[in-house]
Amino acid sequence: MDHSAKRGVADRPQRRLGSINIAQILRREIDREVLEPRSRVPPGRVLAKNYGVARGTIREALNQLANEDLVEIRPGSGTYVTSEKAEKLSPIIEEASPLELIDARFALEPHMCRLAVLHARQQDLNLGDKLLATMEAHLSDPIAFSIADTAFHTLLAKTTQNRLLIWVISQINSVRNQDQWSRMRRITLNRTTIARYTKQHRQILEAIRSRAPEQAATLMKEHLETARLSLTRAAST
Repeated sequence: MDHSAKRGVADRPQRRLGSINIAQILRREIDREVLEPRSRVPPGRVLAKNYGVARGTIREALNQLANEDLVEIRPGSGTYVTSEKAEKLSPIIEEASPLELIDARFALEPHMCRLAVLHARQQDLNLGDKLLATMEAHLSDPIAFSIADTAFHTLLAKTTQNRLLIWVISQINSVRNQDQWSRMRRITLNRTTIARYTKQHRQILEAIRSRAPEQAATLMKEHLETARLSLTRAAST
């Protein structure tokens, strides 16, 4: 099936788009199954022409989606939508609130950081640096920050090399696509908050780089405590 002719994928933009924007558009097409499970994503040259951007921008966007396990890049063959993300979310995931999300993350992510210290490769740290650079460049853009934020926490999960933990984190992160989370994001994410979260992310990554497991775990707890406080305040408004 030629997905490049479908609405959304083929529409020409009215303004210059960056890799964050392209990734967001393609993510939406995957969520809606305009790009169907196991289907081939249009070639980079086609997407670049459709969106009026450089092929390097498309590569960055596809790498972002690959990091989220939404697509698989097969050298010499192309990029394909994965099948796992196409599965219908369970009612528990669909109905989970942002506060439930944070509490679940409290139970998992500090130890996830300890495992990341043990298994992180240089390429993982380099990708973390790129995601942090994206956050730092979008302090006034809650949507772009949220995309990079999700990718950062997904990266930490993947760095553990624990397939079950990676899957659990992917399910937890799916709550971020729900309406409740979108509302909370609009309320809580301003430039000051984004800058604080980004600084905390940087500290976590540096602790992992320094091979300091307990420091990384403590910093993650502090980060989640900050996020939970913001969500609690937003929920009361």
